[in-house]
Amino acid sequence: MKMIKGVFVLFALTACAMPSLTQDQPPMTFFVTSVGSGDGGNLGGLAGADAHCERLAASVGSDDATWRAYLSQAPGAGRPQVDARDRIGDGPWHNTKGVIIAANLADLHEDRNNVRKYTALNEKGEEVNGRGDKPNRHDILTGSDSTGRLVDSDPTVATCNNWTSSSDEHRAMVGHHDRLGGANASWNAVHSSRGCSQEALQSSGGDGLFYCFAAD
Repeated sequence: MKMIKGVFVLFALTACAMPSLTQDQPPMTFFVTSVGSGDGGNLGGLAGADAHCERLAASVGSDDATWRAYLSQAPGAGRPQVDARDRIGDGPWHNTKGVIIAANLADLHEDRNNVRKYTALNEKGEEVNGRGDKPNRHDILTGSDSTGRLVDSDPTVATCNNWTSSSDEHRAMVGHHDRLGGANASWNAVHSSRGCSQEALQSSGGDGLFYCFAAD
């Protein structure tokens, strides 16, 4: 009888401890979008991309932060140059499971970040298909170089006309969230897309996905 009571006491103590572990987990401040806009590189500009991040975060109850898309913007047509690294705050950033992605901007843009297939999760906490999966979705839109800055001042070359185009006359710089494929296997700058249509992005291993960071 005493043994049975002891088991119940141990179970009760364990159950009481579980909420505190959940409360101690850092909130989600980073994710890969589970879906893109559906219109290739036309995200509605930076504002549209940010709104997409906000909607996806809100769908899983993470609407208490200011979410920003990790995308650069070229100057022109009344728009200033914007570097992705300047949009996302100072860190630290954690995925939906509380795993650290990077402590600060310097770590994020050096090989001290923790962007890998098993850590670069979507807002639902799911892994995003990478190299070897079908379909491969590891091409992540950034428009940026490895330091998080605009890779080319021509908006048609690296940013799908500042994220307003789904034309295959335009291109986007992409990274690989799984750090596989390409000469440098960078999370934010590996190669140019074949175009900006949904079909062109998918043909080279993408789906119009991008990174979202909590900027505050």
